[in-house]
Amino acid sequence: MDAIASELRTSRSSVSRLLSYARQHGLVEIRVVSPLDKLSVLQHDIAERFRVNAHVVPVPEATSDIDRLERVAISAARILTPFFDSNMILGVAWGATINAVSRHLPRKETHNSRIVQLNGAGNTSTTGIDYASEILRRFGKAFDAPVQQFPVPAFFDDPRTKEAMWRERTTKRVLAIQQRMDIALFGVGSPFSEVPSHVYAGGYLDEADYAILDASHVVGDIATVFYRIDGSSDGIPLNDRSTGPDPAVMHAVARRICVVSGSSKITALRGALAAGMITDLVIDEPAARALLTADTAERLRTSRE
Repeated sequence: MDAIASELRTSRSSVSRLLSYARQHGLVEIRVVSPLDKLSVLQHDIAERFRVNAHVVPVPEATSDIDRLERVAISAARILTPFFDSNMILGVAWGATINAVSRHLPRKETHNSRIVQLNGAGNTSTTGIDYASEILRRFGKAFDAPVQQFPVPAFFDDPRTKEAMWRERTTKRVLAIQQRMDIALFGVGSPFSEVPSHVYAGGYLDEADYAILDASHVVGDIATVFYRIDGSSDGIPLNDRSTGPDPAVMHAVARRICVVSGSSKITALRGALAAGMITDLVIDEPAARALLTADTAERLRTSRE
């Protein structure tokens, strides 16, 4: 009322009388709109369009990508905790997003549970053990659960080497644990992200690999398994050398939680949704809006064609 009085150059009491008169005659309506109502609409729209459980994290548009990731990671850690319990197996894919999630996990004691690494982490520059094991260690500590690492490179140089390793009993044991997962937790890797995905920034791919990804029209990866915008992953040569879980293994997991931060990952997310890889999506508010906008634009383009 002070602001209105100043603008109209009248007294506050006069503004009060004018507002009372306007409300009584239906000229003015005063409503308080909760930001949570907007989130509910976003979550409902995403659930309807993509058949996933959506958890939209409120984040102002002006928030930096680093701060946005932290807010999403905090929410994802809190959302995961009630899902994971005793006598369950949690599969974890290493990466920048899941690394952030691991730093915010609350403590929850479980029994007869297990954490398993979804894909190898080694490359030509490093074994990847320090990076991946620290992420897994945090999950194991939070849930008081033993950790099963996957001591293989992220990518083999030759598909035949992978085939041979997959016949080894030590490798088969880890793969068998993965096949019994109750929950899989992962982010989406994207070569276009403003906060670079670790697989694209950590020395895992060379120029020849990037050329293959480009020729194969790859838009992203889940646990170093690459896919296109339509969700297909067949015929992508790098997948023959990747140590990430086969899409069929992932589809068999009852709850597949994907954590996404930043609108630059929307194209990669759309591909993952098209592949049916996600049951639960944790995403920041601006990215959620961008996802719906991109989907609407694609539907309009398809209808015109």
